[in-house]
Amino acid sequence: MTNVLGLTDDPTLIAALRRVAAAADRELCEAAAPPARRAWADAAVVVVDHAAALACAAELPRRSGVVLVCPGTADLREWQAAAVVGAEHVLGLPDGEVELLAVIGATAEPEESGGTVLAVVGGCGGAGASTFAAALAWSAGRQDAGRDVLLVDADPYGCGLDVLTGLEERPGVRWSGLTVEGGRISARALRDAVPTWTQGIGVLSADRETRAQLDAGAAMAVVDAVQRSGTTVIADVGRAFGPVADALVSLAELTVVVVPARVGAALSSARIADRLVERGVAAGLVVRGPAPGGLTPADVAEVTGLPVLASMRPEPGLAEALERGGLRLRTRSPLLGAATDVLAPVGAARPRPRWIA
Repeated sequence: MTNVLGLTDDPTLIAALRRVAAAADRELCEAAAPPARRAWADAAVVVVDHAAALACAAELPRRSGVVLVCPGTADLREWQAAAVVGAEHVLGLPDGEVELLAVIGATAEPEESGGTVLAVVGGCGGAGASTFAAALAWSAGRQDAGRDVLLVDADPYGCGLDVLTGLEERPGVRWSGLTVEGGRISARALRDAVPTWTQGIGVLSADRETRAQLDAGAAMAVVDAVQRSGTTVIADVGRAFGPVADALVSLAELTVVVVPARVGAALSSARIADRLVERGVAAGLVVRGPAPGGLTPADVAEVTGLPVLASMRPEPGLAEALERGGLRLRTRSPLLGAATDVLAPVGAARPRPRWIA
């Protein structure tokens, strides 16, 4: 199926259409108006100018997905032509390129069964949220090799998920290499561009010098696009709860709060839990050992008011592994076991966290 059919002979409009189609990773078929009926019917989006709109309206049946474009600002004649051809949008170019990108991205992106978005946040400093986010991605890739997984770094104060996964020297797109000016992004192009970790898991990280410049709109556009394409998204949002974290938590089916089994950590996590509950977010705990004072997962649940999704004993050799080439998980890894427990109920109509005493 032709993705975008462009019907205009205006050089300014053609140049704009080519830029937008390239940015959306879509094929642009340029034709004279009126086109063949098959081309008109098969295109996902048809972009026409004033003259093409009138020609198509006279010769072809109405269809959805028609956009009328014009140089500069649309005037009365453009709106009249749009009404005649049944155009759903009237956009002046080049100022309207971002909106056209969003229209093409929303209409032409291949629809698959939607993926799952999980957010991970540390209940206190040093809780190990980034490590657990990586473990979730590892487990998701291991459970369903046919489904794409994207690990997203959205913690402006973290070390970087590319470092944690051992990909810091691997070429590929980072946040600073993405331009999402309020429109949509091609999920297929993004998956091909980011560095690949184990089992085909993509990792979208931030550059060290631009970590604090993450944009909430870009983050939402990226996660929305890849989730709609059927990808499982694991987002490490950190504890800062700025605009980026709030945006991604709002998209998540479940937010996982990682808490060490210590009294101070539990009290700190209670503040995070309150913030999530205020926003109506589905959330649960992963309680991480050791418990030097004998604090149980049930105790942590009582303090925070959140259910326990999983508990885990310490991961042997974790610190050394992270210093020597990035995280790698064994089959009987406590991290992997806890991640598998968290993922088990996800994808149902509603998360079903289980209590672990």
